[in-house]
Amino acid sequence: MRVKIKSHVIKPLLDKEYPTVSHGRGVYLYDTEGKAYIDGCSGAITANIGHGVQSVIDAMKEQAQKVSFTYRSQFTSDAAEELATKLASWAPGDLDYVFFVNSGSEATETAMKIAIQYWQEQGRTGKNKILSRWMSYHGITLGALSMSGHILRRKRFIPLLEEFPSVEPPYCYRCPFGSTYPSCDLLCANQLEQAIHRIGADNIAAFIAEPIIGASAGAVTPPPYYYQRIKEICERYEILFIADEVMTGNGRTGKPFGIDHWGVVPDLMALGKGMSAGYTPMAATIASKRIIDVIAAGSKSIMSGHTFSANPQSAAVSLAVMKYIEDHRLIGKVEERGQQLIAGLQALMQKYEIIGDVRGKGLLCGMEFVKDRTTKEPFPFHLRVTERLIEKAMNNGLLIYSASGGIDGQAGDAILVAPPFVITEEEINELLFILDRSLGELALELEQEGQLASKESV
Repeated sequence: MRVKIKSHVIKPLLDKEYPTVSHGRGVYLYDTEGKAYIDGCSGAITANIGHGVQSVIDAMKEQAQKVSFTYRSQFTSDAAEELATKLASWAPGDLDYVFFVNSGSEATETAMKIAIQYWQEQGRTGKNKILSRWMSYHGITLGALSMSGHILRRKRFIPLLEEFPSVEPPYCYRCPFGSTYPSCDLLCANQLEQAIHRIGADNIAAFIAEPIIGASAGAVTPPPYYYQRIKEICERYEILFIADEVMTGNGRTGKPFGIDHWGVVPDLMALGKGMSAGYTPMAATIASKRIIDVIAAGSKSIMSGHTFSANPQSAAVSLAVMKYIEDHRLIGKVEERGQQLIAGLQALMQKYEIIGDVRGKGLLCGMEFVKDRTTKEPFPFHLRVTERLIEKAMNNGLLIYSASGGIDGQAGDAILVAPPFVITEEEINELLFILDRSLGELALELEQEGQLASKESV
């Protein structure tokens, strides 16, 4: 019996006790009691190459023996230079210049600042608003949260936030316009043009979007040609397009970046999470050559920066992560294992009526839960359906990620299933087995509570 010691750590829920992690290997995490958990969501869709990879550990040690910290206005480092070169080689089009930060929130906020500065350098100072979508999440800092359409996370800070969300999401399962693809003619994309007309293109610097909507929606995936239309509208009105690849980037969807599925080149890209695979805090904003050329010809300095920007220790670790992905050809494996995972989730959908939709690409998959599959009626928010499933799965040895509250912040239950790229066929089967068991326990409870419109068919 372990003696309980007072914790001074502020945890997500102040009245909840959390297990203490001991170590991780591959797709498994182990607590100090010896229990194993399949990391079915890569922590926060971050641990892309799994836990305990020796080559990354070796890179940490090697860089630490050289230097762990330098300040960006005094030195560059081989590690930062090589990582920037590697990222530029992965990025599409002329996305060639990298600004390193510490988190995805900082990356999206830096992208916002670069977009505004780009227009300022050309004397167009009125172009300072950022358009974004409802049902989106771009980070928790005030600038990033201003761009986010995540109502649950916005509501405490509304007086401090800009009103940037202006456009409905490409949410085909619950089309905001009551239409269906392709007869809709991409109304969700066309609404961006309507928003531009209302606000005025001379007031707008950029439009930001997650290629696949993550934490606020559960892997909502736009239909074909959506981003082609978005990019066309942005170019027509001289508005920059920012792709928030914090969750979808670095191979997560089966391509180097999520936007690659639509063959579109954004003007700016924000990275984080899987860029370092959780081995160190690291993120980045990638800017096109066209943008940097304008700033280089003007002020010559991007007005942003952090103490740990371009930290050589973190850069060396992130470079080792990217080399590991390349050396083991993991992006191709993501596509293959993703097909297996989606098929397994779809099979569970046939078994449980509470699953309304399964979606996603690669190893970024989502499930949405409904009270009535026919009407798509959501469960009341107070039932905590998502949280209850996550708790049951964790008790059964599986970690999954919450994506609830997407329906105007008042309803909507969804999860993300996004295991590390190194997961095997057998481990996916084990993941699906535990998820099946957890769904069965939840469905039985909801039935006993009288919360189901119809009984699951087995």
